[in-house]
Amino acid sequence: MRRKRVMVMGPTNCGKTTLVNALNDFKGPLRKTPDMIYGPKTIDVPASYIENAWMYKHVIAAAQDASHVLILVDQSRPIEVYSPGLAKIFHCPVVGIISKCDLKPENEEVCMKQLNRMGVPEPYFKVSIPNGIGLEPLQKVLFKNHYE
Repeated sequence: MRRKRVMVMGPTNCGKTTLVNALNDFKGPLRKTPDMIYGPKTIDVPASYIENAWMYKHVIAAAQDASHVLILVDQSRPIEVYSPGLAKIFHCPVVGIISKCDLKPENEEVCMKQLNRMGVPEPYFKVSIPNGIGLEPLQKVLFKNHYE
């Protein structure tokens, strides 16, 4: 049986790789790539897989190895890139992440509405990795067996 990883997806520059590095306890430089990156605990999905609906089939296939799917929306720049109801295609738990939650707080409601349109269940996690906001509660949900 394959080890399950947390799949992380979102639009360009929304903080995916920063979050992935934090979840994997990786302190090195950010790596940008056009391919999915399988880390020790994560699957980092490039933005192009989300921004081009014809690539969803690859995301769905990779999600078979996921314990959770994290869908990120960027509070500093809440652009619409996801299809309505997207969260319903996954067979594992889907977690909504509002990234860069320390920037442009006036956009928080817009982000919550986007996650809701995709069918992502509440509660949503507000995260800012550089400022140390929200990572620990998220890790407790994702890796609860490690905390028990």
